[in-house]
Amino acid sequence: MSDDEIRGTVALLVNDEGEYLLHLRDDIPGICDPGTWSVIGGNREGTETLEDTIRRELNEEAGLAVPGLRRFTVVRSLGPDQAVKGYVQVFCGRWNGDASQLRLTEGVMLHWFDPQVVPRLRMCAWTKEAIQLHQARSRE
Repeated sequence: MSDDEIRGTVALLVNDEGEYLLHLRDDIPGICDPGTWSVIGGNREGTETLEDTIRRELNEEAGLAVPGLRRFTVVRSLGPDQAVKGYVQVFCGRWNGDASQLRLTEGVMLHWFDPQVVPRLRMCAWTKEAIQLHQARSRE
């Protein structure tokens, strides 16, 4: 798949304890996956590269700059009818900060979650898929 076919980017951030930084999305009409736990990210603007997009989104949504982000996988974002809405480039990185101290500009909150808790959270399928894949590769 070429970069031109991918509109969305997200950052799967993991700390040294193996926890995932998740973002509780607003529960309001008109946004993707309202009221779910997800990862920070968003769509490309203009001629941005995928790397430029994720750096901008991390900064805009949480005041974060995470060096060393790397491409991890591409997931399909599905609509309520299970039709593909688009593709999302998942980046992976390491960050060890206090989630409660971040300057959150979208959503309700950010929180670190142990991987054992993740299956019990309400989240969209592609976010769960990305975390499960990361867990599987981490055990290899």
